[in-house]
Amino acid sequence: MYRAIPFEKYEPSKSPDYSNSESWAVKPDKYPESLKKIVGHSKRKNCDVFFVYPTMFLDRKDVRWNADINDKSLNKNIIDKTIKYQASAFGKAGNLYVPFYRQSHYKVYIEPFSEYEEKSRAIAYSDIRKAFKYFLDNFNDGKPIILASHSQGSILCAMLIKEFFDDKPLQKKLVVAYLPGSKILDDYFKKIKKLEKSDATGGYVSWNTYKKGSYPKNYEQWFKGGTTSNPITWNNKIKTQYKDHKGLFYTDNKIYPNSVKITIIDGLVWSHLPRIPNRLFLVLKKDYHAADINLFWKDIEVNAVERLKSWEKINLIENK
Repeated sequence: MYRAIPFEKYEPSKSPDYSNSESWAVKPDKYPESLKKIVGHSKRKNCDVFFVYPTMFLDRKDVRWNADINDKSLNKNIIDKTIKYQASAFGKAGNLYVPFYRQSHYKVYIEPFSEYEEKSRAIAYSDIRKAFKYFLDNFNDGKPIILASHSQGSILCAMLIKEFFDDKPLQKKLVVAYLPGSKILDDYFKKIKKLEKSDATGGYVSWNTYKKGSYPKNYEQWFKGGTTSNPITWNNKIKTQYKDHKGLFYTDNKIYPNSVKITIIDGLVWSHLPRIPNRLFLVLKKDYHAADINLFWKDIEVNAVERLKSWEKINLIENK
């Protein structure tokens, strides 16, 4: 059972100062060792990746509504898990920027705490907005941008797109937005469209993964009708085979190609049981949400580079 102090009496921790390096989990001059082992040392690239991590604030005993970015234990968990297994997929395409932020506690998605979800989210988004503005003003220098996120991060990233990119001048700089782990409706944005080709740019992709043949309890509310991209072929293909899959990044730090095949249904990517060591432990598991990115880690890495090359080619032609 989750607990919380009354929201009316809640005082969130101080908003981060993004001029302080400690307020960033990752930036080009601050790559954690685990990240370096996967993508190598940071080398300046001609593209930036702004990544917003998912809900990692999970402690059932914690009565706060939003995280404190000075929580060392939580920050270590963020770096050891979501930076290592998620943000790393984008490290080949661009310079990684990952701000710490006062994210909402997981309980805001569960009744009766969900009554305050929007108020808690406003605190989280104020940080992401502030971090992104600082990134634009101090780091980006007009380079093309890839946005990437997962779960709560994708909700916030979608809000960021609406405010800064959608039908705005900055839209021209958007290579692609990867927004898995959340329900994004096809008509959520005015001008930013879902991408249906592997080399298409200027739009977004999104998906939610579940075990083949199973439906989440909250399928109707949280999944049905949401944008469902194919995270292997990146087109309108409904089914893929093992041979199509480029690689899953597993907890043993190895990439397993040809280990996942999927079927697309309304709002879900149905995955067959992955071909990985100790796969029998996954037989009873139906919810693949936590693995939305690392199931398709190599597919994403390759695709991000492909889309960047496509963006550069298009803009080189336009600028001639």
